[in-house]
Amino acid sequence: MKTYLTNISKKIEALGRPVFFVALLFFVLGCSPKGSSNSKPIVKDGMVLVPSGTFQMGSEGQFAREDESPIHRVVVDAFWMDQTEVTNAQFKAFVEATGYVTTAEIKPNWEALKNELPPDTPKPHDSLLQAASLVFQSTSGPVNLNDFGAWWQWKPKANWRSPKGPGSSIEDKLDHPVVHISWYDAQAYAKWVGKRLPTEAEWEWAASGGIKGVQYPWGNESVTEGKPKANSWEGSFPYQNTLRDQFFYTAPVGSFDPNPFGLYDMAGNVWEWCSDWYDFNYYQKIGNQKVTNPQGPEAPFDPYQPYLKQKVMRGGSFLCNDAYCSGYRVASRMKSTPDTGLQHTGFRLVKTSNF
Repeated sequence: MKTYLTNISKKIEALGRPVFFVALLFFVLGCSPKGSSNSKPIVKDGMVLVPSGTFQMGSEGQFAREDESPIHRVVVDAFWMDQTEVTNAQFKAFVEATGYVTTAEIKPNWEALKNELPPDTPKPHDSLLQAASLVFQSTSGPVNLNDFGAWWQWKPKANWRSPKGPGSSIEDKLDHPVVHISWYDAQAYAKWVGKRLPTEAEWEWAASGGIKGVQYPWGNESVTEGKPKANSWEGSFPYQNTLRDQFFYTAPVGSFDPNPFGLYDMAGNVWEWCSDWYDFNYYQKIGNQKVTNPQGPEAPFDPYQPYLKQKVMRGGSFLCNDAYCSGYRVASRMKSTPDTGLQHTGFRLVKTSNF
């Protein structure tokens, strides 16, 4: 939510859009591998055992962002990870058992929100301060890819039950990943099932499948080459999707081949929350030292959105495209405030290795 209300002053006037709507747009912008293992994945209760390992975390490649370097050595202990993203069916069972209400279903509290916004941020109109979430809407043609408002709509009553807003349903999508999920929602579900969110390091190690120097969970072949390998945007974003992978929005979990660890959808489909705070300079602070089981920075920091406290997200989504967002890379980082939920945001969970 607080992500929605940042960096707004001049752009509001330039775009002529409501302050709240403009402010909420800044989240959404954003070969043969070596060392692979042929061992069969160990699966238990829908979770895969991810072995301990040492890997080079981060990226300095063609699509790498500034916050992905320097590359540094990380050691991660073994852990169990959900084989797929948490589904609508699983989250539905949680809500029915507990009566939990998600962030997107609650009217925003302006007095709380403004504490993490620039001091001169005006209060948005009351019509915008209602239970709602961001829903993707394709455009009719090419647009400025810096104008995120061209393809995102702040839609009242859009939530995990109604992913596209009023009139939509999940009844025929119970095997799809649950979306419009905030970090707080993921934490509540994790507590109920006795699991936890993965650290950023655990997530990247798991996505790599234990393959050294791999760029994507499936290897180093471009997402546009060969057979479809993930649910992503194919064509010209955000107006033309060729549907080469057969999916426009989310896909049923496990629709594509797993990575070498036996994990599905570690690229594309939906962004996945991690437990770590996001610090733009975190990798630089680590430098070249070797770290073991890093838990992330003690406090969040983003020089581009200094008033916000944000958590890390990983894996990309069905909207990722190299022309706009190559989030399906193993090392790709994204961030958002913990009260943010969107149509392409979900999660999966982990457990320590001794369960």
